[in-house]
Amino acid sequence: MTMSPHEVQAYVLTYLEALDCQIMERSPAHVTVKLSPEADKALTNRPYYWGFVERTGAPAETMSFTFIFDPESYQQAIEAAEAKAAEASPPVVPNPAGTNGVTNGSPQGEPPKETILGRYFGITPSLPQLGPGRILREEVVYGSRRLQQIFGAAREGGAFVNLFEQAAKRQLRATAPAVYEPWLGVCFKVEFACDLKREELHFLGISLRSGEIIEKFGTKLNRRDLSPRLAENMHVQTAKVSLFDAGAALESHLTNRLLELDYSWAEKAQERLDLELDVLDTYYEAVLREDTPEVESPGNVTSDTENVHSDRTPPAQLKKVVDIKNAKPIGADVELAAEAAVPIDSETDAEEEKAKQAVIDREAMKLQYETRRTEMIWQYEPKVKVTAISSGMFHLR
Repeated sequence: MTMSPHEVQAYVLTYLEALDCQIMERSPAHVTVKLSPEADKALTNRPYYWGFVERTGAPAETMSFTFIFDPESYQQAIEAAEAKAAEASPPVVPNPAGTNGVTNGSPQGEPPKETILGRYFGITPSLPQLGPGRILREEVVYGSRRLQQIFGAAREGGAFVNLFEQAAKRQLRATAPAVYEPWLGVCFKVEFACDLKREELHFLGISLRSGEIIEKFGTKLNRRDLSPRLAENMHVQTAKVSLFDAGAALESHLTNRLLELDYSWAEKAQERLDLELDVLDTYYEAVLREDTPEVESPGNVTSDTENVHSDRTPPAQLKKVVDIKNAKPIGADVELAAEAAVPIDSETDAEEEKAKQAVIDREAMKLQYETRRTEMIWQYEPKVKVTAISSGMFHLR
């Protein structure tokens, strides 16, 4: 699912107009808007500032944005406007008094503005504008962070509404008040998902007086003028059906409608899942069936070492050295040192390390197999998911 720049612009403008934002400039590629306090709280993430305003009662200064929906078209429009302005501006006339024969960046006949820094460092470029008068520029395209934030703010702010149908002018002058009938409307999103995906929206409404359920409830609302303010000379009837029972009735109605659909797509998805799992099981079965050397316990290694020492015959006692003055016979300590200097066979340690590494590799392969199988089931297994994305109380005549 994706959205074109035109659809993104229509959605964002609908959101901004619903929150009473001030549109200052608008084109097919962008819109410049001054946010309302409600929109500023939802989009700018300034809780400390708004906490200060609410505590002190200071006048609030909201931020301004230029939202760009088509960056290429907007850049072309900017370049065309700059070229047109350059053609309309008078050319710079050389002035011997200026640096390099021209004035210091000011038009002819207009003296440069004198500032405190300018007295010491010459004419300095102006600093960027900061504060409430600054207009931030952002690209709002499908998938951008700002558009996702607007989606979330609209979902949170419009999750539940309470609206009243506006009465005609003649009703305001009538002697008897008109009666409102309360309706509960819920918009359900139904997802049919496997390795493919399809979504549907079902907007259902139920009368809290009679229990009547209407499908395509949005069509009924589109023909009416709704407002969050209760009109004059109007009377709201008391509900006979509780909200809990009304919600359960809508869920039961939608479930019965979904049971009547064709689910041949789910059978085909299950067949694809079984095929993929067979291929996965065949591959990992061959890998995990390979022989792995067993790990020898430390006790076995010790016993083998002892056997090596027991089979080795002790060296014969060396005779006294002849013709060397002050020579002493070699004692038992020297014999033990010579015996300890004999290197132990390292093949046992190498085999043990190899066996341990093989066990670690085998466990990692098992974990990889379980992970791949879980991902395959999540991707291909057919499922139907129902979510209530918005709801509201509608008082209709």
